Amino acid sequence: MARKLIAVFGATGAQGGGLAHAILNDKASEFSVRALTRDASTEKAKELAALGAEVVEADIDNKASLLKALEGAYGAYFVTFYWAHFSPQKEYGEAKSMAEAAKEAGLKHVIWSTLEDTRKWVPINDDRMPTLMEKYKVPHFDAKGEADQVFTDLGVPTTFLRASFYWDNFIHFGSGPKKGDDGNYYLTFPLDEKKMAGIASEDIGKCAYGIFKAGPAMIGKTVGVAGEHLTGIEMAAEMSKAIGISIKYNNVTPEAYRGFGFPGADDLGNMFQFYRDFEKDVNKVRDVNTSRNLNPELKSFNQWLSENASRIPL
Repeated sequence: MARKLIAVFGATGAQGGGLAHAILNDKASEFSVRALTRDASTEKAKELAALGAEVVEADIDNKASLLKALEGAYGAYFVTFYWAHFSPQKEYGEAKSMAEAAKEAGLKHVIWSTLEDTRKWVPINDDRMPTLMEKYKVPHFDAKGEADQVFTDLGVPTTFLRASFYWDNFIHFGSGPKKGDDGNYYLTFPLDEKKMAGIASEDIGKCAYGIFKAGPAMIGKTVGVAGEHLTGIEMAAEMSKAIGISIKYNNVTPEAYRGFGFPGADDLGNMFQFYRDFEKDVNKVRDVNTSRNLNPELKSFNQWLSENASRIPL
């Protein structure tokens, strides 16, 4: 029996790569993978091809390229990468193009990797949090959340997947502990004592695979995924044990975090404030038990650290 083809966008990235590998590593899978990437000559693309994926170059800014990428597919995993351009308008446009192409291609099941539109909690005129780019509170959240409605309005059979904070950000995104002037190491977040949902990036893709396996029952649902909910103090304590040095939690205000000056600091400062101020709403959606049901190999923070602590730069 022919396998159902899943077109995986961002197949060489964190989320798409996790999904592509989850399908390819399951030799009994009912699905096959079309790995979509900007550059098929990269090592990650070649690795996917060696594992049995059909690797195809695709340009999400070109409708003909998008439609070709979806030709003959049963489903698709759609993800955008805001940090490549820092433009919520561009991200919304990419999502809209994906939804329109999915509709035209007649896909049976789409997973759209999305996030909350935080303006539903903190309206534009609410000064508890600064408005950015004139019409967003958390730009890399809001444009994705706004695009949800496009998939719904077009009648695309969609599962809306909300990811959590990637623990891999401690390695690749500069979120790990930093040495202070006093010689101590500090993990810095504006979270107070609130718990933040986190996850190993590969587990997002594995959970997405669980959604595709569950099939039509998941269409129309919003599913959040998390490996664990932890406070800053808990993360620092676990990290201290795993790395073998003392790491203290440095709780700062969102205002201070927004002022750190790196690209996107204001966006991330607002994001952490959203996590902090709406902890229950955010974490309720990102249920660990639901995530484990979708992905029995789901890692806790401690398990992730046992494999990755040595990769966290100090």
